[in-house]
Amino acid sequence: MRSILSPFCGAVLAAVLLTAPANADDEGIVVYNAQHESLAKEWAEGFTKETGIKVTLRNGGDSEFSNQIVAEGAASPADVFLTENSPSMVLVENAGLFAPVDADTLALVPENYRPASGKWIGIAARSTVFAYNKDKLKEDQLPKSLMDLADPSWKGRWAASPSGADFQAIVSAVLELKGEQATADWLKGMKENFTAYRGNGTVMKAVNAGEIDGGVIYHYYWFGDQAKTGENSKNVALHYFKNQDPGAFVSLSGGGVLASSKHPKEAQAFLKWVAGKGGQDILKNGTSYEYAVGVGAESNPKLVPLADLDAPKVEPSMLNAKKVTDLMTAAGLL
Repeated sequence: MRSILSPFCGAVLAAVLLTAPANADDEGIVVYNAQHESLAKEWAEGFTKETGIKVTLRNGGDSEFSNQIVAEGAASPADVFLTENSPSMVLVENAGLFAPVDADTLALVPENYRPASGKWIGIAARSTVFAYNKDKLKEDQLPKSLMDLADPSWKGRWAASPSGADFQAIVSAVLELKGEQATADWLKGMKENFTAYRGNGTVMKAVNAGEIDGGVIYHYYWFGDQAKTGENSKNVALHYFKNQDPGAFVSLSGGGVLASSKHPKEAQAFLKWVAGKGGQDILKNGTSYEYAVGVGAESNPKLVPLADLDAPKVEPSMLNAKKVTDLMTAAGLL
């Protein structure tokens, strides 16, 4: 879980990447990967095994890579960009640096899981949830809406990780669904009420330990811990807001091919593989616990089905990372 805007980290990464060899033949296609490293590794290995095309992963954060791509422009050594959350895809798209996704690849992903522009696609998804301590809150005490958390009755009772790309993507959805003034008001209430932690996993641990009643995170942190020892989630349950509430927002992980790619055919093939049966089956059968989003693709059976989340409809290309960080900074959250 990474911050959408991190100038210092971006500068460091820029120095590293600008000194790295650009698309050398022995690298195959170069993927700037801001998705979870283990998941991207499985995708890369599966694709290479099936096609023989080598994939070199360069791992970093959503913001670091999106800003790096914009800085590099046509000189970028990247062929493909993968993210955890879609606002960073929008940044690159708005800079005009993505090639159109091949039509047969677009057909693999439902329209609601890709932007209307066809410049990138959703490759996975994660649901917003309110993780709560079962000893501190009963079901009838849970917030009915994410917006309720700005009410003074929630003062000192909930947590989030505002510096991370995950939470900032959620605020992007609030902005798109509720407008600028309502978002600014909500962020002001958040500042008064919440406790800041660094990382969704840390938020969940605090809830589990009873340090805080509940917290806004993505669903897969709970499922991942439950699949292991459960020691960081044994006292935690998940509340799904549903009802097309901003708190039911489903965030897309995105994938796109750079217009400057020196291996466009292979890069498009990789994106197609990730969005197709090979890549989506890894989501179903692996340990990332992220949702599969391909047409007809099945997610891990332990997850609440995507169709049952009753998520709000948000055009992915409308999520505005810059405006969100401006609003959060003005509210004293960043």
